[in-house]
Amino acid sequence: MKRITLSASCLLIVALTGCDDEVKVVEKDVLVTNTEVEIVEVPTPVVVEVAKGSNVQLGTRPDYLINDMAPSELKTQLASCQDGPFYTTDFSIGHRGAPMQYPEHTKESYIAAARMGAGIVECDVTFTNDKELVCRHSQCDLHTTTNILAIPELAAKCSVPFTPANPNTGTPASAKCCTSDISLSEFLTLEGKMDGANPKATTVAEYLDGTPNWRTDLYSKTGTLLTHKQSIELFKELGVKMTPELKSPQVSMPFDGMSQEQYAQKMLDEYTQLDVPANQVYPQSFNLDDVKYWINTNPEFADQSVYLDGRDSEAGFDPSNPATWQPSMTELVADDVKILAPPIWMMLTIDNDNNIVPSQYAIEAKAAGLKLIAWSLERSGPLNEGGGYYYQSIADVINNDGDMMTVVDVLAKQVGVMGIFSDWPATVSYYASCNKMPASI
Repeated sequence: MKRITLSASCLLIVALTGCDDEVKVVEKDVLVTNTEVEIVEVPTPVVVEVAKGSNVQLGTRPDYLINDMAPSELKTQLASCQDGPFYTTDFSIGHRGAPMQYPEHTKESYIAAARMGAGIVECDVTFTNDKELVCRHSQCDLHTTTNILAIPELAAKCSVPFTPANPNTGTPASAKCCTSDISLSEFLTLEGKMDGANPKATTVAEYLDGTPNWRTDLYSKTGTLLTHKQSIELFKELGVKMTPELKSPQVSMPFDGMSQEQYAQKMLDEYTQLDVPANQVYPQSFNLDDVKYWINTNPEFADQSVYLDGRDSEAGFDPSNPATWQPSMTELVADDVKILAPPIWMMLTIDNDNNIVPSQYAIEAKAAGLKLIAWSLERSGPLNEGGGYYYQSIADVINNDGDMMTVVDVLAKQVGVMGIFSDWPATVSYYASCNKMPASI
């Protein structure tokens, strides 16, 4: 702290009269005695740019997960951040919005994701029978994600009508309703619900009542469905970036004259039509040909096109054995792929000391120069049962929900992913804010 003592001083007093150009200057002696001015050094706060329109509200789940962690330096560090500040970050990606508690791909779910600090939000893109693009995780999931079966005139248009379970034969209840079964106007009359179906149902009402017990129906009474264009307008209002996924058609292509390439192009065209800069969009597809098409024909989107890696469904695929990866990491780079997005488990393994570490897959991808995005945190149920699909490579060393924070930490600091999809984005937003990660990628 520094002190400066002032003695007598002569001050100039400038009087401005209204808007007149004339300035009157009056000189007057002012006596100043025994006055001290203190110059205090104040720490400069860290200022992080927050996305426009965001109002970050993380709630209590991050605290719950941190409290559930085993004692560690990471737990101590994360606990120290409980008072924030929290901010919107592109490291946090809203997977279908925030579907742990809100019906996926609905207006309400998207808003919740943005409120939880997701800097990027996802609309999975498919099409209706009049070839209009809408937000749904699958072309044929309306029977589990909407109320279509409860509307007789629309249920009658489903590819496979509702069939009740047969307890005598053990045959489960079934149905199949696709966006391509109905028109856009009919689609917009539906209401979204929590994804799920009761296989033991003997009535439609029972079938629709199939929400997993680790999710909730508290916020599912209103689920507003959106077209792809409506999602873009909403995301612009929320101030978030966008990651549309071109879903694989479950109908033969071309569909009513629309080819796969036209479908892929139509999705990008709607961003251009709505004046969204290409650097705000991360188009995704599990179909490598879609990604190559965007790279080769839409150069403004090329660097942000994302290849979703679902090759683990192929026989013989092993994330620890590069010989089983077709194409290889270097071949993907040669095709100008910049971003690779595998499931969480493919990027993680366990070392000899039972620590979670990057897998050979992750090491090779980074060495080839590929950027990585992980999916999807908090998609599984409680981790005390091993975590299911998303944690299969590390199931032996996880036994509680707090281990999710350890997974996020390894993905961020050791694997070096650029973002993490999450069904409850607040968890990733908390971690990113606590570690002062950049707001934008």
